Amino acid sequence: MTIPMMTSVPADAAKSAVQTAVRTVVSTATPPPVAPTGDHHSLAIALFAVVVLVTLGVTLWVGRQGNAAEDFFAGGRDFTPLQNGFALSGDYLSAASFLGVAGLIALYGYDGVLYSIGFLVAWLVVLMLVAELVRNAGRYTLADVLALRLRRRKVRAAAGGASVVVTLLYLVAQMVGAGSLVALLLGTGSPHARTWTIMAVGALMIVYVTIGGMRATTWIQIIKAFLLTGGSVLLTVLLVVRFHGDLGELMRQAAQHSGAGHRYLEPGLKYGGSITSRLDFVSLGLGLVLGTAGLPHILSRFYTVPTARAARRSTMWAIGLVGSFYLMAIVLGLGATALIGSTEVRHANSAGNTAVPLLALVLGGGNGSTGGVVLFALISAIAFATILAVVAGLTLASSAAFAHDIWAGAWRARPGREQVKNGHGRRRRGETVPASRSGKESVSEVSEQQEVVVARIAAAGIGATAIVISLFAQQLNVAFLVGLAFAVAASSNLPVLLYSLFWSRFTARGAVWAVYGGLIPAIALVIFSPVVSGSAEALFPGLDFHWFPLENPGIVSIPLGFLAGWVGTVTSSEPADPDRFAELEVRALTGAGAA
Repeated sequence: MTIPMMTSVPADAAKSAVQTAVRTVVSTATPPPVAPTGDHHSLAIALFAVVVLVTLGVTLWVGRQGNAAEDFFAGGRDFTPLQNGFALSGDYLSAASFLGVAGLIALYGYDGVLYSIGFLVAWLVVLMLVAELVRNAGRYTLADVLALRLRRRKVRAAAGGASVVVTLLYLVAQMVGAGSLVALLLGTGSPHARTWTIMAVGALMIVYVTIGGMRATTWIQIIKAFLLTGGSVLLTVLLVVRFHGDLGELMRQAAQHSGAGHRYLEPGLKYGGSITSRLDFVSLGLGLVLGTAGLPHILSRFYTVPTARAARRSTMWAIGLVGSFYLMAIVLGLGATALIGSTEVRHANSAGNTAVPLLALVLGGGNGSTGGVVLFALISAIAFATILAVVAGLTLASSAAFAHDIWAGAWRARPGREQVKNGHGRRRRGETVPASRSGKESVSEVSEQQEVVVARIAAAGIGATAIVISLFAQQLNVAFLVGLAFAVAASSNLPVLLYSLFWSRFTARGAVWAVYGGLIPAIALVIFSPVVSGSAEALFPGLDFHWFPLENPGIVSIPLGFLAGWVGTVTSSEPADPDRFAELEVRALTGAGAA
């Protein structure tokens, strides 16, 4: 996979000819838009402030309704399938979708559409394999599903650590999108504007999580999903009216203003140039299709509904909403190329992250018009709301993984005794019974209220870490960054989840090996890939220590995760407990004993 700004034409002469042709075509089209200037800033900034104030108000209002662990981690489990479907789509339709995918389509045409296809098809895996089973078998996190049959501290620590890494990568993508958006809004390419934006988004997400927990985060996601869907519908209608309903003409204009001619509408503009780029495409596709089922913030949302049937219906609602959105994203990406031109989209942001706001400016009447500025500000505010909502969900998932799995389930756990739960399913501190025949189970003796406190503290630490990483990744396309997060999730979380749910011989060693056997290679291959070094657009442009040719590790790391889990299991000296697998199977399929 090749990130947008690393794509170049091999020969300088050819590159110059293409740029000259693009300038000629664009000069006959709509004048290239720029960000609003002067007094127009006040309207856009005011809408941003409204978004922040409304979401903060929701957080403060909902945060007072309950402080129990079930409220903080699972929102009280009383959301309806429709509500959770909107929240799932809100969690999933991130800056990568609204900004990154449309930007990639604007720059690369057909090959950019491949992102949207991968993101959508992934939901079929979620629907068929994990939605109902995870809801029945778990409590708050992915590690809860594993702990039902693999009650070991090291299993919880491995699963919790992998969840934190995946959510950190996803958080970086959202913050990079926020920096690009606000820099465009303010009409500046100053790195200081992006830096302050990233820091502000980080501070807001910490507030959302520490005060409101899952209940407030879910309502913010629902509001954001309505805004995002409404904004996309508005732009799509305006664009179709602009071309008098002739989508064929829209595609012809997009090809004409892309600088690539008919190649823009054909495969190969981004991925077909070499064997390496084709392998990168396969790697990207594997990561996108398989990664969703391993994303911690998506899995945790299934615990916000009361039953497994509600979880399945939530997923079906999400598929409909997500599918409709990506159809509109394709149209918007083509529209950005047709009305603005790929060169101007790249000039505004080298990764194409600002294509949709620029399209809104043109559809509203162009630069300097009141309608253009209003629509530009409205779409920018919706995109900002998208980022705020997703970072809140990600921060909550990562802080829950740290507090519930790493701190309480691994670090503070005591071996050799099992906990007793009261009638409400909550732990009573220090109340235990003898362990089962293996004598090696580990359970935490801390209270759930202590877990909530630690989760709130962890949110601040995770937010600070995400801010620091984001400052080094500001030039990368947000859809590409999310692709890396999906690859890591598919490499580390998905193998251990599927093995645990469907393989009766799976052991604790196999679980640990599956997590680390996918996580470590995925991270290592990214570090030694062209993303980090070896080019002018890498994270460290002055260095070159890359040896792995691909930029998405999924084609290697995903099979390694499954292989490591199998090897760890077949070489384990301790066999799997058939009674525990039977318990997991009955609970996952019937819901008997589910939280």
